[in-house]
Amino acid sequence: MAIQKEHKEFYEVDLDRGWEKLPGYPDGIRQQVLAGFLDEKNKRGFRTRHLRFAPGVHTTEPFVHDYWEEVYLVSGDLIVGNDRNGKGGTRFGPNTYACRPPGTLHGPFKSETGCLLLEMHYYDEAVQR
Repeated sequence: MAIQKEHKEFYEVDLDRGWEKLPGYPDGIRQQVLAGFLDEKNKRGFRTRHLRFAPGVHTTEPFVHDYWEEVYLVSGDLIVGNDRNGKGGTRFGPNTYACRPPGTLHGPFKSETGCLLLEMHYYDEAVQR
């Protein structure tokens, strides 16, 4: 049975409300789910979310997950590939994009000025059947 996202027409997104801390992420990284859900246990579903980094926040380990991920950097800076101490990496600015298949090692990440990302996460439909 296919899972469908809820129907939502244009509405103003309040960037000051609805943010939640993510387990396993450092303080200063929050998500705001815009639509859908991702059931990682049963490997199905899809969600669209904002991810926000506060200035100076960094992760210390690469990430890998079993779902597709598309990321669009809306504003700020995102540094990809820093070390455990937040040093090094490649800086990206607004209007940059990544699309990662399941199992892709990526990160760690840092933002010097803070950033806002738009992310889509989903499982391959062929896997869901």
